[in-house]
Amino acid sequence: MTYGEANESDGAFNISNFWDTLNQAVKAVSQEATKLSLAFSKPPLPSQQDGEKLADSILKSVLTLSTVYYWLPKSQGVSLRRQVRDATVEVLEGVAQLVEVILSSPLQSLSQEQLTSTGGVWSACDQFAQLPQDNKAAVLVVLSAQIGVVKDAIEEIEQALAEADDPYSDVLDDDQGGDEPRGNQDTYWSEKDRSVIGPCQGLMKASAACLRKLTSAVKANGDVSTSQNLAQLDDLADITKEISPCVDDLALCLYPPMDYSGVESNASKLATLLKKVLSIIRSSHVCGESQLTWVQFLDGAVDHNLQKAKDLIHNS
Repeated sequence: MTYGEANESDGAFNISNFWDTLNQAVKAVSQEATKLSLAFSKPPLPSQQDGEKLADSILKSVLTLSTVYYWLPKSQGVSLRRQVRDATVEVLEGVAQLVEVILSSPLQSLSQEQLTSTGGVWSACDQFAQLPQDNKAAVLVVLSAQIGVVKDAIEEIEQALAEADDPYSDVLDDDQGGDEPRGNQDTYWSEKDRSVIGPCQGLMKASAACLRKLTSAVKANGDVSTSQNLAQLDDLADITKEISPCVDDLALCLYPPMDYSGVESNASKLATLLKKVLSIIRSSHVCGESQLTWVQFLDGAVDHNLQKAKDLIHNS
């Protein structure tokens, strides 16, 4: 196939041609990196002429890979393009590191560093097989990563609450000896603290539920056949990326000594974000009649938990 062909098929972008050519280009980089590494794995050094050939070949393979990446137009979806770009950059950085290691190590035998760098290029190239093939799949990758982080934050708080009144007990094991508890109240939750944590956990769980439900909705209704629907999927990916940092901020300020104004501020931020996410879901093509029910339910749950947290904070 001549380069330039993958871009055009009756004037439209041909995505299956793109993937075929990209995968060929990645395979070529992996092979050239292996050749280069082998040539410099034991004495004698390649002749200057052979060295130049090897350098030209790997440079050509890297430029080809970069060129093929640039064929992927933004009209195929920004989330997809971003993930292909990140994978491409990882390969390029891997090759650069390998070349650096070869240049800086004396040639007696194959160094551990060179082996590791060669393996790094291989694993960066292998990642291409796992890349999402369209924007819908790319958005599902983003949502899956968010779900993981939010789930961890929820579990950490639940574990700390279950471990007794002192969430730092595993970090600050009693060195004093004896059974005397530590006198520092700053490491304990008061009854009021614990009551405030309840609705904050409610907001965190609403975040997780929103991401899970959105994942199912994208799987069922996500469409990449029109530019409007592609853009809506990208908007959903962009706004949901803000959820896990917001959940983390709220979780962090729940640990003692609890600063109520910080808790209120972070709970309000998360609630505002979730309502914005739900409103974007509601107006997107992934929201059918069956999705509307949970969108409305979660919207109410967010309001309820935020109000409850504020009431408990201001109730002396």
